[in-house]
Amino acid sequence: MISRENKIVMTGSCFSTEIGNRLKDAGYNICLNPFGILFNPASIATAIKRLESGERFTEKDVIMRTDDAALGKFSYVSFSHHGSFARPSPDEFIKNADSSLAVARNFFLSADTIILTFGTAWVFRHISSGKIVANCHKIPSREFSREMMDVDRIASLYLPIIKRHPEKRWIFTVSPIRHPADGLHGNQLSKATLLLAIEKIQRQCSENTAYFPSYEIMIDELRDHRYYASDDLHPSEDAVNMIFEKFIAL
Repeated sequence: MISRENKIVMTGSCFSTEIGNRLKDAGYNICLNPFGILFNPASIATAIKRLESGERFTEKDVIMRTDDAALGKFSYVSFSHHGSFARPSPDEFIKNADSSLAVARNFFLSADTIILTFGTAWVFRHISSGKIVANCHKIPSREFSREMMDVDRIASLYLPIIKRHPEKRWIFTVSPIRHPADGLHGNQLSKATLLLAIEKIQRQCSENTAYFPSYEIMIDELRDHRYYASDDLHPSEDAVNMIFEKFIAL
């Protein structure tokens, strides 16, 4: 599926970090999560569009994150980034975000392989701005609404992007990590939605898309309790290693 000759951009859920770090350690040429960990398809698509456009971040993108209100500790980040991008001042955040964007954009434009890991179809929408956010950044829940994306909506985000880049190969996967806040049924509905959306994307862009069954390997082949971490939600180290070995063997 991939080789060390490929130039790879990989972004998505925390499972993408697990696999991406292993690829780096194995000598693959990879740009990993340039906006930090992203869980939902809408935020991942927004990140890709930013890599396409190279649009810089400005003060209007910056939000204040409460790190410890009792001690008056705050930091600054954006709704497009994971919390790991938070910085002590707006200027520091913008400088770091733009620097990361510039490097990742150059890498993306010349990359031949894009690997996307979807974590959940559930999204949080910031009510006042109307934006679907990558992370709520400890902002009070009353400022957000929660909804689940449907198959057509997810596919409609990615089909134009893929068609704009026919020279790139797009590999999709669904994270095997469960989201307990959704409930057992809600988690299954979410994963099923992601799988159906990827299937729809593949049907319409069959020449340059592929799917790797991370989720299916975990729930079918590695469903034994010993393949889960102590929280019973994340794959164990052994499980991730086994999935990784299957991935690079394709």
